[in-house]
Amino acid sequence: MLTSVTAGRYTLRGVSLGGVYTALHVPELDLLFDVGVAPRSFAGARTLCLSHGHVDHSGALAALLGIRALTGQRAPLRVIMPAEIEADLTAALAAMTRMQRWPLDIEPVGLRPGDTYPLRADVELRALRTFHPVPSLGYQLVRTVTKLRPEYVGLAGPEIARRKAAGEPLFDRVTRPELAYATDTLATVLDHNPDLTRSHVLILEATFLDERKSVETARAGCHIHLDELIARADAFANDHIVLMHFSGVYRPAEIGPLLDRRLPADLRRRVIPFVPVGDWPG
Repeated sequence: MLTSVTAGRYTLRGVSLGGVYTALHVPELDLLFDVGVAPRSFAGARTLCLSHGHVDHSGALAALLGIRALTGQRAPLRVIMPAEIEADLTAALAAMTRMQRWPLDIEPVGLRPGDTYPLRADVELRALRTFHPVPSLGYQLVRTVTKLRPEYVGLAGPEIARRKAAGEPLFDRVTRPELAYATDTLATVLDHNPDLTRSHVLILEATFLDERKSVETARAGCHIHLDELIARADAFANDHIVLMHFSGVYRPAEIGPLLDRRLPADLRRRVIPFVPVGDWPG
């Protein structure tokens, strides 16, 4: 059922079919993006980032929480979401708790565009504005690393240790945009958030891919058409771009060849289509 791809240092597992379900897991970050379905293997993740409240992206949250309870997960799932939906989501889970007669608890974190949240000591999550008919967010993970200043490169280890003990400022703290996620949005998200195109890995929706659906149709539903990515091809500085959330008008087997035919060669080398082998699940 689950698709799995490797993008640089990250694994991406899950399912994504436009309008039906999107649920993705990045195990190296202990992180989920959306929960349109609830695979059992997702239950151990610590944090879920919801892009928005539409059920194909959030509707299986209660099921995931039930699986977590069944498998003995004690800490509440941290759920990061648009601040505007926090009250409704917690109210919905309260109703489900009454039906379940078992607490479906979460650690809710409501964010607005521009807000940040520390996931770990070295990783910060940034909330980005996306463009959809309901409150929605994209997310970017930024890692902070300590890097030896150029003038000290080549010093022996004991000398570095001696200078560090003496209080010399040997290191700079450098931020690196690691991974970003944007779905169910207009392509203008890339113009308003140019850091998306500089992340090591970008996970991006591409709902429509050719003339079977027009750019105007994509924009009417607040989705991205491949034509709009082709027009911005020179802007993408990402090492890897995982395209997902394809419409069901495309069969999984035709998506790779279609991208081969339509994308500029330099961009195509970095694009990984998130599609299953065989048919779409379900």
